[in-house]
Amino acid sequence: MHILAALFIDDLQTRSVPGPSTRIDLQGIQFSAPAPAPVPVTVTPHLVVIAHCAPDEAGSAALEVRFLRDGEQLARNVQPVQIEPGRFGYRLVRAELAFDDYGVVHAHCRFDLGPETVVPYTLLPPVS
Repeated sequence: MHILAALFIDDLQTRSVPGPSTRIDLQGIQFSAPAPAPVPVTVTPHLVVIAHCAPDEAGSAALEVRFLRDGEQLARNVQPVQIEPGRFGYRLVRAELAFDDYGVVHAHCRFDLGPETVVPYTLLPPVS
């Protein structure tokens, strides 16, 4: 199983189209956001991980996402993933991230200790 994309989003919708196909509509893709209040603050961005399972793979793996800032782990999420071999799937990950200052957190995503996909998320000062 491997990661095709990992993105911070506002919302995700799925819809059927004619045939055996499904569409995933991602809304509000973001790499930064203004803080809801001055720091210190806790934010809960949503991360979607889109994956593919090759036809010759088992179809199950553990998705691990570690949220790091300056090498320090702020949060970690591990969840089992089942995707039918030869198909695609997605998982949503929501972490509570405490910020003492504005800056960047990196989400390190991987399956079963495999290669990492790293996605930055920057917390900006609140909009006045």
